[in-house]
Amino acid sequence: MGQQAQEQQAQQPQQQHPDLSKCESPLHAQQDVQDDAITEFDLDRLGRQRPAVFSSTLEEFMFCGSILISMLMSEYFVSGFNIILPGLSKALDIPKDSQTWPSSVFSLVTGSFLLPFGRLADMYGAYFIFNGGLYWMCIWCLIGGFSQNYQMLIVTRALAGLGPAAFLPTGLMLLGKTYRPGPRKNLVFSLYSAFAPLGFFIGIILGGVTGEFLSWRWWFFIGTIILFVTGLMASFTIPNDRHQAVAARGGAKMDYLGLFTIVPAIILITFAITTGGSAPNGWRTPYIPITFVIGMLFLGAAIYIEGWVAEQPLLPKDLFAAKYMKRFTLALFFAYGVFGIFLFYASLHIEAFMGASTLQTATWFAPMAGGGIVLATIGGFTLHKLPGRVLLMISGCGCLASVLLFALIPNHGNYWAFVFPAMLGATIGVDITYLVSNVFITTNVPSHMQGTAGALINSLVFIGISFFLGLADLAVAESEGTFDGENHRVAFWFAVACAACSLLLYCLVDPGKAESDLTLEERMEAGLGPKKEPTASGSESANPAPESE
Repeated sequence: MGQQAQEQQAQQPQQQHPDLSKCESPLHAQQDVQDDAITEFDLDRLGRQRPAVFSSTLEEFMFCGSILISMLMSEYFVSGFNIILPGLSKALDIPKDSQTWPSSVFSLVTGSFLLPFGRLADMYGAYFIFNGGLYWMCIWCLIGGFSQNYQMLIVTRALAGLGPAAFLPTGLMLLGKTYRPGPRKNLVFSLYSAFAPLGFFIGIILGGVTGEFLSWRWWFFIGTIILFVTGLMASFTIPNDRHQAVAARGGAKMDYLGLFTIVPAIILITFAITTGGSAPNGWRTPYIPITFVIGMLFLGAAIYIEGWVAEQPLLPKDLFAAKYMKRFTLALFFAYGVFGIFLFYASLHIEAFMGASTLQTATWFAPMAGGGIVLATIGGFTLHKLPGRVLLMISGCGCLASVLLFALIPNHGNYWAFVFPAMLGATIGVDITYLVSNVFITTNVPSHMQGTAGALINSLVFIGISFFLGLADLAVAESEGTFDGENHRVAFWFAVACAACSLLLYCLVDPGKAESDLTLEERMEAGLGPKKEPTASGSESANPAPESE
């Protein structure tokens, strides 16, 4: 009897824990784990240690630095351009009615081509797509600094927008594939999220400095230098994953039907929405409804092709298989739209109605950058301890507070009473949301779809900002003559409604804690199915029933 009990006791751990020695994953060689059993202690240790792909801490630092700076530069070339635009327009003789397009074409092109580049990264690896995007943007930003007329500026800004479309999804792909679930991944993604507001702030500051003391051209040249150095750093530290990607993708291929319907649909619909409010006769201007209708036709064709025709759609259904993914995606779309409205109309109100100068406006946005860094530091060490739903609700409340304060602020309201807390609310809203979404989505998507996942995340940012900012502009244009000349407040109240929708959806999403865990591939290879879901009793089930959404 004693011998039988000992045999049963020896067999029990093997039944409760997955044997990862048979898994073809980054954890394939768990030689230091005794008895082939992965305990919570082992998972926590693996989630904290440096990935084996890096030979030194310096190499990991440069790897992360190149990806973080790429995020920073994508925001730099969005925010700073609005600061140098007045001087640039005067130098190139650009009429006021035409100044919106050079500012928006960059983001529009980026948002439209994220999905195709995400698929290319899944097919051929992230190394060449990421580095190619950096060098491509570097070249066209350098040429943009030598722009001699309006047409040349438009072309260079549009072509430069292809750079972030390439390196943003692949940057997330590289981080998602390199770091396994755990505190180290949380810290890296926290820093990645923080570099967005930091880049936004640096773009504004350098835009103001170059525009006032040097020349608007130097804003392009400084960005070009940073991009070139970042490209060199990335070329030597990012692992070349082409062979692994080609081997893993099997028969994966580009969805050309989806490409030629989704991209025109995004461009035409976004163009109509964003320019409809500023067109000579609004939406009664002939080219606005025409482009909108054509865009909707392309969108209808894209939905049909992606749902029933395409063998491998750009947005595969498997991407939304994780629990809560659909409603979470919708909530993110609203949240990023609110953030876009806040950025544009907050700067407008500060300058036009509070009398702040360009540099003063930039300094008033400083709490967003500082708050992002603080949240990154705190989030990296606490994300695995706090429930995801609580974090999202805090984020939603911050987002709501930021636009509500500006909707209520008097013309000459006190900075510390209104603007400062609004800036803190904005950074809480966008940074926590971006962090949680990055960790949740990349953790619940297999390695061969990380590029598509990165494209989805960034598409929600760029398209959400353009779409909802266009609707806000339309609402402002239609309310002309109301609010005693302060019709821009309509945009803030519209943002309040959108923020409330986002907060409501957050309450219905429970991503759980970002704890150290097996990767999705390891769970599938070990026969455990998808990532564990909480049950009604609070315990975790390895094979939850699918949720209807």
